[in-house]
Amino acid sequence: MQLPTDIESVLPHRDSLRLVDRVIDWQPESIVVEVDVPAQGLFSGPDGVPAWVGVEYMAQAIAAWAGCRARAEGREPSIGFLLGTRRYTAHQPAFTPGTCLRVEAQCELMGENGLGMFACRILAGDVELAVANVSVFEPRDAMAYLESGEA
Repeated sequence: MQLPTDIESVLPHRDSLRLVDRVIDWQPESIVVEVDVPAQGLFSGPDGVPAWVGVEYMAQAIAAWAGCRARAEGREPSIGFLLGTRRYTAHQPAFTPGTCLRVEAQCELMGENGLGMFACRILAGDVELAVANVSVFEPRDAMAYLESGEA
């Protein structure tokens, strides 16, 4: 699949809720995206963007992976759900404004039922800033799932 030139063609997040800027690489089992850390924005503070926002950077990288996969299969991207993280470790308290972060997500498991596990990390250059295992759920029909009351 050719890499998307417009992140919004593979990512359902819009406006200030879209935190990922670009897809750098996509493979059937992994993705690399970039985030330009803003000086001002929804999560920006006096010290930058708090490191806990890294969980959402990782989740949006996974959403972009799923969107690329859907496009490669001739489908429209759909919404998924962040279920949780394991062992999120940030090596600094905040991400510095103006920094270009590379967010990598490697699919470790994707079940037929839509449950998935990804090994993720955030880097600035060659320096690892955060790492985690992220659990996600992508139901076959997200709207039906939401309407069912199971969500």
